[in-house]
Amino acid sequence: MATSPKIIAVAGGCVLALWVGALVVGRVHHNHALATETAQNAIPNVAVLNPIQSPDKVALTLPGNIDAWYQAPIYPQVSGYVKMWFKDYGAHVKAGDALAEINAPALDAQYAQAQADLNAVLAKYHLAAVTAERWRAMGKSQSVSGQSVSVSNANEQSAKAEVDAAQRNVDHFAALEKFKTIVAPFDGIVTSRSINVGDYVHDGGGNLNSTGAASELFTVADVHKLRLFVSVPEVFSYILQPDITADVSVPQFKDKKFHASFLTTARGYDPNTRTVTSEFTMENPGEVLWPGTFASVQLKAHNETAHLFEVPTSALVFEEKGMQVVVVNDDNTVHYKNVVVGRMADTSTEIQAGISPKDRIIANPPADLLEGDKVNVTTPQRGYNQSGFGASE
Repeated sequence: MATSPKIIAVAGGCVLALWVGALVVGRVHHNHALATETAQNAIPNVAVLNPIQSPDKVALTLPGNIDAWYQAPIYPQVSGYVKMWFKDYGAHVKAGDALAEINAPALDAQYAQAQADLNAVLAKYHLAAVTAERWRAMGKSQSVSGQSVSVSNANEQSAKAEVDAAQRNVDHFAALEKFKTIVAPFDGIVTSRSINVGDYVHDGGGNLNSTGAASELFTVADVHKLRLFVSVPEVFSYILQPDITADVSVPQFKDKKFHASFLTTARGYDPNTRTVTSEFTMENPGEVLWPGTFASVQLKAHNETAHLFEVPTSALVFEEKGMQVVVVNDDNTVHYKNVVVGRMADTSTEIQAGISPKDRIIANPPADLLEGDKVNVTTPQRGYNQSGFGASE
């Protein structure tokens, strides 16, 4: 039985209607899903945390420089040529030990001349004294005038003054003669030797380096104890308290800690670096630490603001009203709270007022987040570093 064209046309129309209906339903479903996803994506995801209480101790790690207890650069006091040196780098010396000897023929000649001058004026003085004594004897018998006696007395006093001056000159060169031997000023170690046999040195200056400046002959350091110098930035000077402690690490002893005791601070800031120099003392048994060593110094002291709370510095928002944090309410809407900040650091900031320990604070609030907006609170992945701040429940 043949199918009529009318039936075929009706069937084709039904199929077309079903296909068009399916397209319309699919388009409507797609638009609804897209609208739902868009609405969901319009609500930002945020990580929240609770403020933590400031620790009882504040800690700060800064670079430091270890120096000798005493350290003296030694310069010559006479000019001449180095005859011999006796102590080399690293030598242990006692106070008064000879370090080097200088050959100073010019000084020797001046010393000899001063002694000869003294002998000459001594002879003149002896003659003046004998003459004056004779004139005084004749004056008692009225054999000569009083004026003549007075002149002879004055000549004697003048000759005595010349003797005293000549003696002072001899003493001066005698003292310089002693400086021909360079000696250690105290017990210690020779940390530098800048001379060789035959070098010419001049008084008060040592050798002249390439820039024309004087250099020392030796450097002697007393290292039975050491001084540790730390430049503390002005913003962290609150850590300089009487109970401060310092643990010291040095590159050559990676797994060992040394202790330093607080001694004093400069009580004034360097206007160029805005730091204050603080001095610590260190025992050095066995002289294992050397002066000039770089150190990493961990400072710890009592925290006077341990009753305050801390939040990540990234949680702060600066608005026209001042410093704020963004808190998530129970219905997941946000609220901006004004806070009073205390000490600020790179990772955390103390909050003096404006928050409670139960506040859910957004760690990094989006820049376009407005008051009353909804947010999705997410849980940070395992290993996410919040600098010690706990994620809010």
